[in-house]
Amino acid sequence: MATNNQLSPPELARYARHIAIPEFGLEGQKKLKEGKVLVIGSGGLGSPVLLYLAAAGVGTIGIVDFDVVDDSNLQRQVLFTVEDVGKSKAQTAGRRLKALNPHIEIHVHETRFTRENALDLIKDYDVVADGTDNFPTRYLVNDACVLAGKVNVYASIFQFEGQVSVFNYLHEDGTRGPNYRDMFPEPPPPGLVPNCAEGGVLGVLPGIIGSMQASEVIKVLTGVGEPLAGRLFLFDAASFTTRILKVHKNSDTKITGLIDYDEFCGIAKTADRPVKEVSVQDLYKLITEGADFQLIDVREPHEYGIANIGGELIPLGSISAAAGKISRDKKVIVHCRSGVRSANAIRQLEDEFGFENLFNLKGGILAWSKEIDASVPTY
Repeated sequence: MATNNQLSPPELARYARHIAIPEFGLEGQKKLKEGKVLVIGSGGLGSPVLLYLAAAGVGTIGIVDFDVVDDSNLQRQVLFTVEDVGKSKAQTAGRRLKALNPHIEIHVHETRFTRENALDLIKDYDVVADGTDNFPTRYLVNDACVLAGKVNVYASIFQFEGQVSVFNYLHEDGTRGPNYRDMFPEPPPPGLVPNCAEGGVLGVLPGIIGSMQASEVIKVLTGVGEPLAGRLFLFDAASFTTRILKVHKNSDTKITGLIDYDEFCGIAKTADRPVKEVSVQDLYKLITEGADFQLIDVREPHEYGIANIGGELIPLGSISAAAGKISRDKKVIVHCRSGVRSANAIRQLEDEFGFENLFNLKGGILAWSKEIDASVPTY
C-alpha cells in the first residue's frame, strides 16, 4: 500500500491528467494526497466541493452536516438522489465520496457546527471550505479559522449571484491575508437578506460557484496558481458578468474568541421567546365555521405561487412596513412553510408595534399538507 507521500500504481493512473500538467505534476498530486480539508455543509455548495475534492485526490476530507436530505434539495444538491430523501446528508455524502474514490479518507461529523465544537472540529485540518448559508455560521467559521490559523475558502450563493474568496491565507512571508470580518465587519440587519429557501437559487449556480471554491482549495493545498486571497470574485449567472474586488485588512478587526453569533447577528433576542400558537386543526375549524379572523402568509411570492392556503401575502422582509394592514381587534394567524419565519414575524411585530393578538400556525404549510389537505404542495 502506498504511504502518505507516495502514490500507488492505481493512483498514478487515476490522477494522470493532473500529473501531466507541468506546473502541477507529481509533487502537486502528492500535496493533495497529504492535504486535509474540512467542508462545512454538504448541500448546494458542499455537493460540488466534496465531489471535486474527492475526485481530485485530496487525501483526507471531513464533512460537517447535521441535516437530512429533503425533496427540495435535489434541484441543486447533486450528491443526493431521490432514494436518499430522509437520510443523513453527512452519512450519505460520505458513502458517495468513498464510492467515487476509495483511495481517500472520509471523516463524517454528523453534528451542527457551533462555537462549542468549532475549534475542535477544525484543528486536524489544513483548510476549511465554508459551504454554509447563514450569517451566524459564516462569522463563526471565519473566527474559528482565524483563531486556529486555518485558511478559510469561502463561497456564497443567492438567486443568480455567487461569491468566492480565500480568507486568512498564509503568505510566504508568514503574514495572513484578510478575513471575512475585514470585508464585512458587521452582519446585515436580521431579515434583510433572505436565505436560499426564502429567495431561491438557480439550480446550476452552486455547481458553478462550488467548483470555483474547490479550485481555490486545490490551489491553496498545492501552491499552484494564485489563490483569491485579498480578492472577492463576484459572478452573475443572469447576465454572465464577473467582477473582482480587492479586500484589504482592517486594523480595527480584532478576534479574541468565539462569541454568541446569533446575538451578534441580531437574531437571538427573538429566536428564543415563545409565541402563541394554533394548530392546523384549529385553523381548519375556524375556516369551516366561518369565524372572523385574519390569515397572513409571510413567505416569498414565488412560494405563494406554488402553494397557498388563502392567506394575505406579506413577505417577512416587508412585515414591519405593512404593520398597518394587520388587524388589532381580532385573531390574526400568521404562517409560513414550517412555522419558523412566521414565529419571527410575530416576535418582530410584537417588539416593534406591541401586537397582542398574533398566533403562529404550528408547522405551517408542511403541517397543513400532511394533516389537512395533501393536495397542497410542500415544495
